[in-house]
Amino acid sequence: MEDFGLYLVITDPATSYETVAQAAVRARLRYVQLRMKRAPRAEILRTARALRAITQGTDTLLIVNDDPAVAAEVGADGAHLGQGDMPIAEARARFPRLRILGLSTHSHAQMEAAKANPPDYAGVGPVYPTPTKAIPDPTLGPAEAGRIVRDSPWPTVAIGGIDATRLPEVIRAGARNFAVVRAVCQSHDPYGAICRLQDLWRTLRAP
Repeated sequence: MEDFGLYLVITDPATSYETVAQAAVRARLRYVQLRMKRAPRAEILRTARALRAITQGTDTLLIVNDDPAVAAEVGADGAHLGQGDMPIAEARARFPRLRILGLSTHSHAQMEAAKANPPDYAGVGPVYPTPTKAIPDPTLGPAEAGRIVRDSPWPTVAIGGIDATRLPEVIRAGARNFAVVRAVCQSHDPYGAICRLQDLWRTLRAP
């Protein structure tokens, strides 16, 4: 099972999308996801192209939320799909150049159902309440999120309301990797915020 720590979702940053992406590349994060839920498609394309230019040829993979067509158009590494988005099998067939397809799961049943058309990784959450979605899914809590993670055959990312104060509980419950939005995007020093979270994760994962 792949362990990479922080999976960064970039949404409404206090600095800029480019600044946060540059910080992620500097910190050598494995994944950054561009999530612009309510933005016009043209704006998403412009931002995605800017982030592709920043991440191209680096250790950091660019994932576009919800829309594999946008991901393919800008040459992103992959797309992240929700339960109501295009099915994984259809996305693979229509956009074969996308290397990575992730899937949001909000229950053990959804994780089991995904085995019919496996994603490359799965998001598990929300672990805690979060205001980053207009219509939030039911909160799992760290114990249930950990149970889903342990039963997953793919890499997983715990997500939802996680920050430095909550990360120890999430890791103790069984999560291997974690995603944040506000803990980095609301900071005016995104590189410092990323490094603190990754350092904490490494400490918590140490044998």
